[in-house]
Amino acid sequence: MSIRRSDEIGADPVDRAVGQRLRTLRRARGLSLEAIASGTGLSIGFLSQVERGLSSPSLRVLALLADTLQIGIAGLFEPSPSEPDPDPIVVFEKDRPELQLWRAGITKQLLTPPGGTQGMSLFHLVLKPGASTGDEPFSHDGEEAGLVLEGRLTLVVEARTLQLSEGDSFRFESRRPHRFSNPASRNRTVVLWVNVLGVSRPENS
Repeated sequence: MSIRRSDEIGADPVDRAVGQRLRTLRRARGLSLEAIASGTGLSIGFLSQVERGLSSPSLRVLALLADTLQIGIAGLFEPSPSEPDPDPIVVFEKDRPELQLWRAGITKQLLTPPGGTQGMSLFHLVLKPGASTGDEPFSHDGEEAGLVLEGRLTLVVEARTLQLSEGDSFRFESRRPHRFSNPASRNRTVVLWVNVLGVSRPENS
């Protein structure tokens, strides 16, 4: 029988669920906390706190961990509790896996059915007023694109700061340092966001 520490019992349920998922994925790959720390540059103590639900990881940290675990952000989502579909084609709204970065004010739902070979993931992002991925840009494998469905989005890619409104769309390589936020003080932002793994720029001849 496992014994849970009192500090873990007091952890936020959302953070605890994310931490448990990360721990499960790490152990399934036979990786130690030391190996993850070496691959990400994050401290072992911080990683331990994240796994125990005592620290809320930012999207930057989650992207680092996803790269190190070689799964992509979509791999951090808990599988749907409903019975697996042997031929997954549809994700019904009620079954969407969800990742809440509540301290950042961001909710991310995975829209893509499990499986597939192209490493493409479709997300529904909701940013509360003032929500942000943080002041520090981050990067990861792949390529991404999106469409602003509602509200406004401030997108920073390297030295460029772009102001997008409803109906505006974007695309960039994920290895370019980037961050984003909802600049509004009252209204939320909703974005349809696509991530594709394994995309590389062709070399110039």
